[in-house]
Amino acid sequence: MTTTSVVSAFRVLEAVAEHQPVGLSELARAVELPKSTTQRCLLTLQEIGWLRGSDTSPTRWGLTFRALAVCGRGGGQESLRDVAVPVMNELQLATTETVHLAAPDGDHLVLVERIDTSHRLRAFLALGEYIALHASATGVAYLSACSDAQVEEYVSGPLEPQTPDTMTDAEQVWAAVRRVREIGYSTNVGGLSAGISSLGAPIVDSRGAPLAAVSASGPSSRMVPERFGDLGPMVAEAAERISRELAGRR
Repeated sequence: MTTTSVVSAFRVLEAVAEHQPVGLSELARAVELPKSTTQRCLLTLQEIGWLRGSDTSPTRWGLTFRALAVCGRGGGQESLRDVAVPVMNELQLATTETVHLAAPDGDHLVLVERIDTSHRLRAFLALGEYIALHASATGVAYLSACSDAQVEEYVSGPLEPQTPDTMTDAEQVWAAVRRVREIGYSTNVGGLSAGISSLGAPIVDSRGAPLAAVSASGPSSRMVPERFGDLGPMVAEAAERISRELAGRR
């Protein structure tokens, strides 16, 4: 495979991660490659187990668990996911809601792990999905561990709405960040997904710099504000445990 082919394959892989599930035409436009080239990349990535195609027609493409597992080990032998999953399992049992782990990629977070609730009505985000910082509990929690300069740089950019309840004003985001720094966890009601409430907390390194964020999420009809005072500290404590464990192993 030539260098150009490798570059094209990675462009396709990253675009699938951002837009999944995505069809060939939309994907070719996103990566600005001919359909024939995009199709070859898709089939190659499918052959080596990084992408999967749907059984529907037209085919829509998404990441496999192989891709997510390999990327999740980017931090070394003792990856963030390895350390976080046992704590996430305990948090899920304690809250009875879906627990998410998100790590940074540029000015977004990416969902790298999810522990589902047994409730039939549940929050759902696909693994590999990109999450806007200002729109999510994990995102605001992550921002709370950033420096003031980093927060200011982020809020000075476009704050696109994800739902009618997304914070799109810089002062709103700043107020939410200051609140997390005060109480230890973020709250989000319908800002990322309509009808879904979430509580998040930052995972940090030994210097307090942000590494990732963890959250508990569920339908707003079940995760009512009256529960936040009980669930929020559970999420914060889980994030602190993961942070301590990571610091100890490194």
